[in-house]
Amino acid sequence: MELLTQPWAWYIAGPLIAIILLLMFYFGRNFGVSSNLETFCTISGAGKVSDYFKTDLKTKSWSLLFVAGIIIGGVISSYFLQGNHPIDLNPQTVQDLTDLGFSNTATSFIPPEIFSTEALFSLKGFLILIGAGMLIGFGSRYAGGCTSGHAITGLSSLQLPSLLAVIGFFIGGLVMTWILFPLIF
Repeated sequence: MELLTQPWAWYIAGPLIAIILLLMFYFGRNFGVSSNLETFCTISGAGKVSDYFKTDLKTKSWSLLFVAGIIIGGVISSYFLQGNHPIDLNPQTVQDLTDLGFSNTATSFIPPEIFSTEALFSLKGFLILIGAGMLIGFGSRYAGGCTSGHAITGLSSLQLPSLLAVIGFFIGGLVMTWILFPLIF
């Protein structure tokens, strides 16, 4: 059971990701979440509003299983695979997060200050959720894909646009971490 409650080492997780990626290449699929979310928009009738969402759902039906697997895997790992041992974080990171108002930073991967019903239904939490969703949606469309699609599929197939997108993602992450995050919290 200890194996299930600890983060997997790179030499286990990395090859598993590579195997999944090779299988997706073999079956002619791209690994990425934003393209799968387009399928959900098509199902909900977005094709009536925009021609962009007019696609053949039969060719994208596999993406529904992909997204369902992400959701089910997240629920399983959140509720059943977390141990009660502290997370191995740098003490300075723990102190920085504590200074920003986060409690239990070394005991939970899911901080309740962001991921709880109380935070979601507060004005600040709601605005953060809407703002982040809009920025992520626009950014993934503007970049031609999401972080997982570019970083895993695009880089492994040596696509220059994916390299540029991943560099942009990292720059955005640094700006968020060092500038915007302290302002928000």
